[in-house]
Amino acid sequence: MIHKNISIIVAIASNFAIGKNNGLLFHLPNDLKHFKEITSGHSLIMGRNTLLSLPKWPLPNRRNIVITDKKDDVFPGCEVLFSVNEAIEKVNNETEAFVIGGGMVYRSFYPMAQKLYLTFVHKHFEADIYFPEIDFTEWEEIMRDDFYDENNGFNYSFLNLERKPSL
Repeated sequence: MIHKNISIIVAIASNFAIGKNNGLLFHLPNDLKHFKEITSGHSLIMGRNTLLSLPKWPLPNRRNIVITDKKDDVFPGCEVLFSVNEAIEKVNNETEAFVIGGGMVYRSFYPMAQKLYLTFVHKHFEADIYFPEIDFTEWEEIMRDDFYDENNGFNYSFLNLERKPSL
């Protein structure tokens, strides 16, 4: 079931790689700025490992919701929940809530997401965490900006996609 207010934001490589050793695969300052602009003022839904991978948390000017299976987890400044359904209930009345990772959380929310905000890096990376493979025929491209990062030596694009209505 598609939830109109559930969006996913993710930086992925062309082989759908998103992380290695609980860290990002590349450092793109423009992507971090883009992430902050899009998500500020909204709820963020993430897994505990994603939260713990952040250099500083909770992320400011955003509601930080953490899904964990560890009943004793306490993360100051964050709401701790224990299921995808609980998270959906918590953000049900919001115009848009963002799923920010990690791999298991992305896999859980992908079938119900209405929008994808991708930073698509046009290069393969070795990884241990991958985003679910995207069937781009199911999505309509709403916005695209292409860039070249001189420090990393690769091209990347910001893509905003909306799920096409199912027939």
